[in-house]
Amino acid sequence: MSVTADARQAERSGDARTIYDYGDRALLLEFGDTDEVLAWTDALRAAELPGVVDLVPAATTVLVTLAGRQYLAPTRQRLARVQPSPSALAESATPPEGGADVVLDVVYDGADLDEVARLVGMSVDDVVAAHTGRPWRVGFSGFAPGFAYLVGGDERLAVPRRTEPRTKVPAGSVGLADTFSGVYPRESPGGWQLIGHTDAVLWDVDRDDPALLTPGSWVQFRAVR
Repeated sequence: MSVTADARQAERSGDARTIYDYGDRALLLEFGDTDEVLAWTDALRAAELPGVVDLVPAATTVLVTLAGRQYLAPTRQRLARVQPSPSALAESATPPEGGADVVLDVVYDGADLDEVARLVGMSVDDVVAAHTGRPWRVGFSGFAPGFAYLVGGDERLAVPRRTEPRTKVPAGSVGLADTFSGVYPRESPGGWQLIGHTDAVLWDVDRDDPALLTPGSWVQFRAVR
């Protein structure tokens, strides 16, 4: 998420946050990385600040939307009293001992699997092993309903997006782009490097929570045939 012309004022505080006025009914908090975003999102939810109606995490920002302009200045002041603990910051990057929240079975047959292996200098089997070797965490959602940007995977799998995006990517396609992994919830255009597919339903309006993968949850990929 970028700062628009409505972001009129910025301030740097001691904990390295940057806070922008985002119009007159929101504040945009900027951090160094997605781990900080996740820890701060948890801390802000726990704080239950008056007038805060929604929190929207992104790669390095959290949008704090407010019930009205009268909450803008008070929320700025209250934010100074919110601080995730050092353990919370560490836990945001540490998989839970009890296992992932969601396990996705993946057939690794993606059209770009060989190209990904070439780009990272690994065999196809090693790419699959790296993708399934540790849980990923949902950093934030975007692009399409149910599309989750997964972070914290094996650093060796960082690859660029395709130079020519596809006009149609099938629903359930599992891809890589930059340091992220993701699963397309429906058929759509896309430029991620496709390494496999899953039959999991990522978005279902009939579920209590339509999105299968929600910010902060942990996801384990499992290779199947």
